[in-house]
Amino acid sequence: MAYVTKYRANVKVGNWIEDLRLQEDLKKVYLEKTERGELTAQRVDFLKQNILRPVNLTVTNDGRLHFGDVVMLVNMGGEKRQCSSVGINADINSLTKTPLPGIQAPCGVSAGRGIEACTRTAFIITSVDGSPEGSILHYGQSFALRTTSGFAGGLYLTSDLRSFQKCAKKSRLQEVNLDHGGSFLSWWKTVHFAPQERLEYEGQPVPANARVLIMHCKTNQALAVLGDHILWTTYDKEYEITAHTFLDSHKAEQDINHWILCTSDLAGNGLLPLSQPQSTANSKELTQADPVI
Repeated sequence: MAYVTKYRANVKVGNWIEDLRLQEDLKKVYLEKTERGELTAQRVDFLKQNILRPVNLTVTNDGRLHFGDVVMLVNMGGEKRQCSSVGINADINSLTKTPLPGIQAPCGVSAGRGIEACTRTAFIITSVDGSPEGSILHYGQSFALRTTSGFAGGLYLTSDLRSFQKCAKKSRLQEVNLDHGGSFLSWWKTVHFAPQERLEYEGQPVPANARVLIMHCKTNQALAVLGDHILWTTYDKEYEITAHTFLDSHKAEQDINHWILCTSDLAGNGLLPLSQPQSTANSKELTQADPVI
């Protein structure tokens, strides 16, 4: 007996009505999310458009740092690291839409190799001891580093003693992140990078665009960038940031603890250390010329 085909190609068999309804529901959900901007690709684009928006850094006419200055924290690199800057390590899970779109706290930080002044990398030197805005920052004086207002949320660079539950993801050292408020955990101070000259510079004005150590006031640990601990972020592969003092054989802090609080050049064309490097000798002459206040 010859084989007889029971169904033609256009005959629907099985749970075809359920499959059809499911496909229609999925398409409806997709279109609704598209209209609300809730697709993952849309949220990533929204995050990058806002957090990578250019920011104008402060132009220092007198070569010193002041409270209220907008700066970038740049490490010039070393044996295992390229030049990098501290930035907000926010992903789509860090986004909040109430009451306004922005970054919710706490939020991590990392060091990216894209040295560009934007919402992600700009920090405001903020007074914690009542010093008026515009006054000069001195070595050993406490201050806070705050992100810009608006999308970045005005969050403070914060750290605390490490514990089993709270530590850096890769290195397991003291964690550094961004959080609300200006508590003692967000107090920092600058000291001269050369130990043998540190006492001499105590209380002197801090020059802009010169190497310094950024010390956490509570734990007395120095801000550090770790070239051998890589984080995969929304923006690229970046270095982990921690608060830990790394000493060499001469009991001096290593270059991973050296930071430059960068301002813009007078023409506003970019970061001064990258366009016109400032020598340590010039920085010394500048600071020694001023009396201790």
